[in-house]
Amino acid sequence: MAYITFLDTKQQIVKGNEVKEFLSTQDVIYEKWSVDRLDENLKKNYSLTAEEKQQIIEAFRAEIDDLSARRGYKTEDIVVLSDATPNLDALLDKFKEEHHHTDDEVRFCVDGHGIFTLKGKDGRYFDIVMEPGDLISVPAYTRHWFTLCEDRKIKCIRIFVTPAGWEAIYEENEVPAN
Repeated sequence: MAYITFLDTKQQIVKGNEVKEFLSTQDVIYEKWSVDRLDENLKKNYSLTAEEKQQIIEAFRAEIDDLSARRGYKTEDIVVLSDATPNLDALLDKFKEEHHHTDDEVRFCVDGHGIFTLKGKDGRYFDIVMEPGDLISVPAYTRHWFTLCEDRKIKCIRIFVTPAGWEAIYEENEVPAN
């Protein structure tokens, strides 16, 4: 179950219903999907073939389609980060820079752990620590960054309106080119 930590006070929200309730005040969707349906190899393997990635997506097809119908998402893929990922530290350095996107940023954690740090509506920053089964949808234009937890691995389904809509915009007041 995801939990929240406020960066300024280190206060935490750890109960599932309270996490979901707090995130809803920030317009962040939080859902819990069961990963128990996946074969252990699909969960633990961090060198997936294109076919295995598609198997993971299809295992969650009903949930993806339901969320997509509610939110207007049109496509999905899998991202896999681990110590086996070429240039992992360089990628993480890029992800750790505060940015936003013109579309929602949707991630469903299949395995591993990650931390999304968001700038709240009140200007306070908070971490959302994700674990397998957690789905978040960070609203468009919400300032945030991402890093891995100590296990340095995460496997996520990413869901988009279009892949172009989640390109990172680093300057807070930057207007994307049309």
